[in-house]
Amino acid sequence: MKFLKPLYIAVVTLATQTAFAQDAQFTQCIANLGNAASQAGVSRHTFQQYTANLVPDTSLLEKLNYQPEFRTPIWDYLSSLVDDERIIDGQAKLREYQQDFQRMNQQFGIDPATVAAVWGVESNYGKNQGKYSLVEALGTLSCMGRRQEFFRKEFFATLRIIQSGDISADRLVGSWAGAFGHTQFMPTTFERLAIDFDKDGRRDLMDSSVDAIGSTANYLKRNGWQTGQPWGFEVKIPAGMSTAGEGRRQKKSISHWMSKGVTTIDGQALSNLASNTQQAGLLLPAGPTGPAFLVFKNFDVIYSYNAAESYALAIAHLSDRLRGAGPFVTPWPTDDLGLSRAERRQLQELLLSRGYDIGEADGVIGSKSRDAIKAEQARLGMKIDGRAGQKILKALQQ
Repeated sequence: MKFLKPLYIAVVTLATQTAFAQDAQFTQCIANLGNAASQAGVSRHTFQQYTANLVPDTSLLEKLNYQPEFRTPIWDYLSSLVDDERIIDGQAKLREYQQDFQRMNQQFGIDPATVAAVWGVESNYGKNQGKYSLVEALGTLSCMGRRQEFFRKEFFATLRIIQSGDISADRLVGSWAGAFGHTQFMPTTFERLAIDFDKDGRRDLMDSSVDAIGSTANYLKRNGWQTGQPWGFEVKIPAGMSTAGEGRRQKKSISHWMSKGVTTIDGQALSNLASNTQQAGLLLPAGPTGPAFLVFKNFDVIYSYNAAESYALAIAHLSDRLRGAGPFVTPWPTDDLGLSRAERRQLQELLLSRGYDIGEADGVIGSKSRDAIKAEQARLGMKIDGRAGQKILKALQQ
């Protein structure tokens, strides 16, 4: 095998040279951003202080093209975001911050459950705010990968936030794409819409739940929230009704939908829940055989927070559950429903007990957990897809 050694050295050397070249290009790119940063309101001192020893995190580049909102089956996506744990925790937060939610409702006209649902979906009520340094992550994406112009605006905004004294650089950590804090604002959104709701002189979404509550309400209000109006509700569509071309944007009056035979999910007239002239679009996230919803303007406002209908539906549904409503009535069109976070932990514990090295049973199904699931699916003669669903959990429990 000695003849392989020169080839191995050559490969390692090439990889090292590529990394050095990449780092040099990154350093030059960051240096070239100095003038643009200055024109964007970042002082020379601030820019030099926080970019002097900046190194790229190239692991972010593969994340640019992956968004779970668009790749995950809707029943999997919702099962972990709207589960018993998040409902119980959210109701506890509504009680804990009752006075702040009431003040928010009076000032902005946003119902507390919706803001609490955003908080729950975005960071699990502050427990999962992200781990990436915003300066490093946004600096990397400003010079590497696609959408560099977009990320440069966020990078400069991050430096301005540090410069303003609202949040220190060491506390500015968040998602790989730059969203941060209890309700995951992008830096430019923070600059426009974050408010000092606890009146301590700083806008701080990292360590102030009260600022996050007020800032999120301000965001929703500024994006067109209609006070006192619902996001929508589940409906029953008559057999044989054509749904071709329908969607969230194709809004029609409640009278129109009533004329088509659409009713509330329990068979009542739609006019019991909305005025005849109110405009609503028909949302079918899993096609015509799954749950159907009429959605109004407020659903669009939630959608603006993160442009994915599954995401908006998660927040809308969680807000209803926080108010005491039950799950959707119409079942999802699958024979293998998704798992709650508690069930995902159970699945991981079963995999660990079978000797798989998947790390901690934390409810997060990563690549190691998926590989272990595939191995068990193969052993059990199941479809091999690495998906954490009810079927594999029940099979391993037996």
